[in-house]
Amino acid sequence: MVVSSPDNFRKTREHNFSIQGLKSRHRRRVETMRVGDRVLYYITGRMGFAATVTVASPMYEDHTPIWRSARRDEDYPWRVHIRPDFVLEETDWVPAKELAYRLDYVRKWPPEHWTLAFQGHIHALPRADFAIVEDEIARSSRRRKALAG
Repeated sequence: MVVSSPDNFRKTREHNFSIQGLKSRHRRRVETMRVGDRVLYYITGRMGFAATVTVASPMYEDHTPIWRSARRDEDYPWRVHIRPDFVLEETDWVPAKELAYRLDYVRKWPPEHWTLAFQGHIHALPRADFAIVEDEIARSSRRRKALAG
């Protein structure tokens, strides 16, 4: 799971969900990502799940500015190519609060502090948790398409 600000998620969308950069301090985690791994996006502030993508390349280093951080020297250098699976419009993002109680990963924290599970930039989720969230994202995506006619 990548925890992203709305602005940085927008930047990934502007690149057609073809690339994702991760912060410099997470090199070791990004090195473990493999082609075919799945990634879920959690958006801060909105506390919602917005998309799932599939990793389409090994990690590589690139310092071309795309994403922003409070730290001026952070340029999200550890990158992977991605391809979109389910991408929701902002109005359809799935509220994390509706799913948090169902996720094993979140149970590491006291229920009243469930949001602590979404602090930090990158997390490894159990497959079952990913499936629960992606099912809800897919359901939201199908609802949108059905309403559109």
